[in-house]
Amino acid sequence: MNIFKSTAIVALMSGCAIATMDVRPASAITLMDFIRGGQKRAAPEQVQPRQPMPGFGTMLQQEQRAVAPPKISGPRYYTYKAEPLRRVATDRLVDPVVTGSVGSYGLPPMLRVPLANARRFLPEVDVSAQAGVAKAIESFYGGRQDFLWIAGSGVNSRAKAALAVLKEAAKVGLDPADYAVTVPTDAFDGGDMIAREKNLVRFEIAMSAAVLTYVQDTVRGRIDPNRISGYHDFKRKTVDLAGFLEQLAMTSDVAALIEEQNPKSPQFLALKQELERLRAQTDAAPRVEIAPGTLLKPGDSNPELANIVAGIRLKASETLKAEHAVVLAGYQGAPEYTPELVSLVEAFQKESGLKPDGIVGQASIRALTGGETAATKIDKLEIAMEQARWLPDGLGDRYVFINQPAFMAYYTEGGTEQFSMRVVVGSKANQTYFFQDKIETVEVNPYWGVPQSIIVNEMLPKLRNDPGYLDRMGYQVEIGGRTVSSSAVNWYGSTASVSVRQPPSSDNALGELKILFPNSHAIYMHDTPSKSFFKRDQRALSHGCVRLSEPRRMAAAVLGVSMEEVASEIASGRNKALPVPRTIPVYVSYFTAWPNKDGKVEYFNDVYDRDMYMNRAFEATRKARHAEG
Repeated sequence: MNIFKSTAIVALMSGCAIATMDVRPASAITLMDFIRGGQKRAAPEQVQPRQPMPGFGTMLQQEQRAVAPPKISGPRYYTYKAEPLRRVATDRLVDPVVTGSVGSYGLPPMLRVPLANARRFLPEVDVSAQAGVAKAIESFYGGRQDFLWIAGSGVNSRAKAALAVLKEAAKVGLDPADYAVTVPTDAFDGGDMIAREKNLVRFEIAMSAAVLTYVQDTVRGRIDPNRISGYHDFKRKTVDLAGFLEQLAMTSDVAALIEEQNPKSPQFLALKQELERLRAQTDAAPRVEIAPGTLLKPGDSNPELANIVAGIRLKASETLKAEHAVVLAGYQGAPEYTPELVSLVEAFQKESGLKPDGIVGQASIRALTGGETAATKIDKLEIAMEQARWLPDGLGDRYVFINQPAFMAYYTEGGTEQFSMRVVVGSKANQTYFFQDKIETVEVNPYWGVPQSIIVNEMLPKLRNDPGYLDRMGYQVEIGGRTVSSSAVNWYGSTASVSVRQPPSSDNALGELKILFPNSHAIYMHDTPSKSFFKRDQRALSHGCVRLSEPRRMAAAVLGVSMEEVASEIASGRNKALPVPRTIPVYVSYFTAWPNKDGKVEYFNDVYDRDMYMNRAFEATRKARHAEG
């Protein structure tokens, strides 16, 4: 392979690309055709393209060249909009009529509003909830003849048991303030009988709203992932709230029934245990804080320099501090990064195993501040517990789990992790989505159907200057499903009907094989010729697909065959789709805190800053839920 070709192949070595199209989608070949390597056709004939428009090649071509090539942008992050609350329409609900005065269940006669049909309604109370919760409450109380949480003139034992569970919501990563209910006092003035009874009704409805909100939150999460960004793709879980109220009415152990709704997967329980451990400890060791995003270079002036020097005083060895005692003693907090201080920082960097260049960036700050605090770990755990609720409660007996911040893929069978491997995921500009799917096919000696985003964003500028570029690179070009020469295409027109694919070869961007779980994002796992990328610690480098360091091992596992059998299929040189015989879920996930196979929680860098957007969503949810407070 010549040098020119090698350079170009590496530049396009993505395997796939993800994007939201700003141009029309290709009409000749669908996105799934791209994923599966394009449509197979027997000996397509070479055809000539349509005649260019009159004037093409003269003035029109010159005008077109002056226009910058179009761009296809990827998904975006949204300003999170939490689900609003609405008032529970208690004034439209039938009162559980029990004859007699104030007592066991019913309201006093003076609170009942008689109608022509003799039906009676509860008083209006100021309780608001999410629409689904409010609807379930209205449905439940519309046909009940009793209350759940009050008896006589006070709060019953069932309510006290439920309140105890809600108060501990933080233990499962939820916010107790979302489920707080004001409990009526036991003191009762007979002269305020109407106000007292109305207060009890309010507690009854508020209690049901709090319990249902808790149950809904713990089952499916407080945050709707699809409202965070276009990179999130989940079908949100449904919760039978009205049915749960019926269960509450029949159970003798309210607390156990509510707690039973919390996730029970080993991963969630490990996160919960780690959260409890961290909250019980205190950061007794002294530490310094350096502003996030600080970048200090020799000759700069930055007020954070004082914190940097403080960190060296705290973290450096006694030997280093003795060698630089004069500089440390003479520093008075000035922001100027002088040569003497540069030498001090370089010595600290060398001692910490960092490149001694005097530039204080993220790695140096981590060394100076002692890594993550308990507070930052707790934040990651709460986010991870929320995100875990988007997934099934129990990932299955056999599955593939990809964690993007860890840059790892894990294969589990028989409920036990069998192996793991390094992966390359999408760059920050071409992020991998967060979703779940099912693996269906392993394709050996694959075609690479080049996505429109790569054709438009990366190939088109080259093709406008060099129309024969793809011909020399060995790519196949089709217009309307018929093969044409790359140099015969008008690359100044729309590429919507133009498809490009790379045939199987040692240069193919997908390597020897790809593992498909067809999805609308054109994401799959695949091999790559760029093996050196797996040696890097930070592996957010692709156009969105997941590159595997050991693709044959993963293919053999999902197919249920030996690696030798996979090697034999590859050695045939034929493009072949091998169906996966059993259903295997794949979780293309994003967790900055997640337990390993031994149950120990590991922490990872927030590659795409998604934790920041999660925290914004939490804050928006808090404001929406407590807007009336």
